[in-house]
Amino acid sequence: MQMQGSEFIQRFDQYCPEWLAEDGDPVGLHIGTLNKEVNRIMMSLDVRPAVVAEAIEKKIDLLVVKHPPIFRPVSRLTTDDVQTKMYADLIKHDIAVYAAHTNMDIIDNGLNDWFCEALDVYDTEYLIPTHTIKMKKLAVYVPQTDAKKMREALAKAGAGQQGDYHSTSFTVNGTGRFTPNDQANPTIGSANVPEQVQESKIEVIFPETKQTQVVSAMLKAHPYEEPAYDIYQLDNLAENYGIGRVGELKEAVSTEDFIAKVKETFHLEGLRVIYPHKVKKTIKRVAICGGSGEKFYRDALAAKADVYITGDVYYHTAHDMQETGMLVIDPGHYIESLCKEKMVDLFNQWKNEEDWKVDFFVSETSTNPFSFK
Repeated sequence: MQMQGSEFIQRFDQYCPEWLAEDGDPVGLHIGTLNKEVNRIMMSLDVRPAVVAEAIEKKIDLLVVKHPPIFRPVSRLTTDDVQTKMYADLIKHDIAVYAAHTNMDIIDNGLNDWFCEALDVYDTEYLIPTHTIKMKKLAVYVPQTDAKKMREALAKAGAGQQGDYHSTSFTVNGTGRFTPNDQANPTIGSANVPEQVQESKIEVIFPETKQTQVVSAMLKAHPYEEPAYDIYQLDNLAENYGIGRVGELKEAVSTEDFIAKVKETFHLEGLRVIYPHKVKKTIKRVAICGGSGEKFYRDALAAKADVYITGDVYYHTAHDMQETGMLVIDPGHYIESLCKEKMVDLFNQWKNEEDWKVDFFVSETSTNPFSFK
């Protein structure tokens, strides 16, 4: 059976959940539907007319992007305007568009971690904490013959994520006893006859944000009309998340060598550097936040960073940065295009794990609006 778009996004959401996005960030499905078969999925940083043309040419069914295409409300949808015609083209060719924005910045093994990996920055921590999510535990009792089906359904709903592992669970077998009354419609047994069944107790943990979908998946997979289950709040586990990263180079390097490394790593024709009035001779502690992270420069300063790397620094903010004594490097917003190949590598890993019949593509279109002359 061919994979549905909703099935792919369900797996994507386990890795990069929508609830991790910052408040007001319009992540998720923007155009089309996920309730359809998908054969070809493409990853892009942006949705631009040239990207849409590429998607049409490659017969793409689902376009996954970092930057939401409808970031601000669209007042008119006319095909005379090239900016809005691309939306009509996507709909005409049945290409769904799904966006993961700040949640991709925040997740572990996400964009900011990939930046640190590329720059050889180690021992990283969050630059700014954003979320603390408490964990819960579900314990559900099912006939032993349905235990495997239940574990798989819970894993697909996002339960059992623990550190670098997914689909974790614990199972213990025992005897379940019950007596149906006259109004019951039992899967096993008869009315008013005591029954006992060899059952499995399956325990899984999940973030409190996923309780509705986990319980819904459990009820759908359960053979009984009255499932027995318990949900516990866990006080010993919590998941912390944050945006941006700060960490250490293995050895201090000269300021100019580090600037050159940033330029080389991200294949830049040029970048902007804000030198403090008293320039540091060496760089050891590095803070980075992809995209437009100028508002976090004081957090980088508080983290004792020697350098802060972020994009789209405003002129007057640059003046304020210059007074701090911290070097700031603005390599531009487009370095986020690193996500394209990294995400497709992950998609192909999931394809092998799940035995999906689908092809993934890295968009070959550059959406960088800037050139250096």
